[in-house]
Amino acid sequence: MTLLEVSVTATLVMVSVAYGLAFVRLVRGPSLADRVVGLDLMAVFAMGMAVALSVATGKPAFMDVAIIVALLGFLGTVAFAYYLERRR
Repeated sequence: MTLLEVSVTATLVMVSVAYGLAFVRLVRGPSLADRVVGLDLMAVFAMGMAVALSVATGKPAFMDVAIIVALLGFLGTVAFAYYLERRR
């Protein structure tokens, strides 16, 4: 096993654990703002997984997926922030 393979495997494991913890925050969050932060974290971690898979497989198509996930995560966060601002 090369150093790159070990690094990518370790990265995927750590991001998967972080994704699970963000899901717990999404489910258990006491307020709507905590749930929005959990959802935003999940989008960031999904983007990280796509980038790690792109490095592991050598296929740049996963980078396009990462860009799309980042844009959708950003738009979702802005929409929730707009909703929270209007709710007051």
